[in-house]
Amino acid sequence: MSVRVPVLIVGGGPVGLALAGELGWRGVPCTLIERTDGSIEQPKMDLIGVRTMEFCRRWGIADWVRDAPYPPDYPQDCIYLSALNGVEFGREPFPGRGFEPCPPQSPQKRERVPQDMFDPILQRFARSFPHVTLRYETELTDFAQDEAGVRATVVDRASGRAETIEADYMVACDGGASFVRERLGIGMSGNPALTYTTNVMFRCRDFQALHDKGLGYRFIFIGPEGTWLTIVAVNGGDRFRMSIVGSPQKVEHSTDDIRVALHRAMGQPFDYEVLSVMRWVRRELVADRYGAGRAFIAGDAAHLMSPTGGFGMNTGIGDAADLGWKLEAVQKGWGGPALLASYEAERRPVGLRNVAEASRNLGRMLETRKNPPSPEALAPGPAGEAARRAYGGWFAANMRREWFANGIMLGYRYDNSPIVVPDGTPAPPDDPNVYVQTARPGARAPHVWLSGGRSTLDLFGRGFTLLRLGADPPAGDSIVRPARACGLPLSVAAIEGADILATYERRLVLVRPDGHVAWRGDSEPGEARALIDAVRGHAATRS
Repeated sequence: MSVRVPVLIVGGGPVGLALAGELGWRGVPCTLIERTDGSIEQPKMDLIGVRTMEFCRRWGIADWVRDAPYPPDYPQDCIYLSALNGVEFGREPFPGRGFEPCPPQSPQKRERVPQDMFDPILQRFARSFPHVTLRYETELTDFAQDEAGVRATVVDRASGRAETIEADYMVACDGGASFVRERLGIGMSGNPALTYTTNVMFRCRDFQALHDKGLGYRFIFIGPEGTWLTIVAVNGGDRFRMSIVGSPQKVEHSTDDIRVALHRAMGQPFDYEVLSVMRWVRRELVADRYGAGRAFIAGDAAHLMSPTGGFGMNTGIGDAADLGWKLEAVQKGWGGPALLASYEAERRPVGLRNVAEASRNLGRMLETRKNPPSPEALAPGPAGEAARRAYGGWFAANMRREWFANGIMLGYRYDNSPIVVPDGTPAPPDDPNVYVQTARPGARAPHVWLSGGRSTLDLFGRGFTLLRLGADPPAGDSIVRPARACGLPLSVAAIEGADILATYERRLVLVRPDGHVAWRGDSEPGEARALIDAVRGHAATRS
């Protein structure tokens, strides 16, 4: 038996589900296959970054994420300590997610929603479109491709029945051990083993009553050997994840090792229930290519990074948002031959950037291994308290680059993209922490509040948007006419406010469906048809 779909997605984690939802939202039929039943024993992520929340806002599901079961009043403090019943070196206080304000640069804020809460939201979103099919316990076993498309062999794991799915395009979101990436012969570059780490999900209903450190999201344990373990509050209730951080040397932590580590972290024996154990390797790898022919890779299949910073899944959602509108464009006939090729040109540099920053975050957390707390910092009395404050202050300053990372989440740019038309302005600094909005071509189009509680971001997504800004801006007709002629979807928005003109800096700004600026100018472009052809992948002209 054979079926035909425009897009086949391999892998049903958050990136694959986001891509299925994005395509469904864009009216592109697709089928997602996932070899498991979709259940999650070990949530691999729990931070929904601010840019991902902006995508959720676009899709109309931001409220679903906000209303996820993670308690809104659970403090998100990061606490640095020797043991839960030991000394505290310091902490970075954060309010519960229901009380954290939006940053000034966005109508959304980050959310604490672990994967076992987020995946069902994305499933619900994808399933809301009748032209999206999610097939669990279905495994890709083989595929071939030619100029006409991809022919995939899949097996129903329950019945053992094999069938063929023919697709115009295939996108592999099948994880770090990607079968598709391997079959395409795509290598990965970087460091394959930063640390060998063991994650232990455990349940303890009276956890907070067993110590005096109060509620917190992340506890970082620092001993004579430096940072050796973390515990995070996975659901803001009775479930926790302990991570034995490890080192580049391979180790298999036994059941006894896990018991000893938990008791050492608590500072005393206590009762707990181990729910699952996952041994994994923290990596620093980026795929050498993001696809071949009609097959593409996204998410962990394309980049593997330390979870320090929470960049992994959020980078993958960015992959899906970039690829989704381009697949729509070629399916609907207005996208040119260079459009899908721009996916790698745009997203691979972001992968390299984010993977490197995640490793730097890990390095800062592990600087304690070269500078462990002194014996004095563990001693009682005023001298000990002073030593703890000094040590905690040093460590907190190190860690703030990880805790405040809107520059990473919002500040990535497609400066060298073949489908972005530069304006000759110098590139601003790419600071992981300090994010300054810019409408320079390639950057995320800035957020500015409009009347009625709307954001400029609410104008973007379905197609291209031409902003006409300030008093008496150019009409933009020279852009509209060739766009209409080639079928490129384009809406026009005229906004007079001085604040938006000051933020966008030009009177005409062309924004792509993914919310990135494609072009800007103060007057009608001299070669408007060439501009439209460039941004839709029919030309690689850069001025």
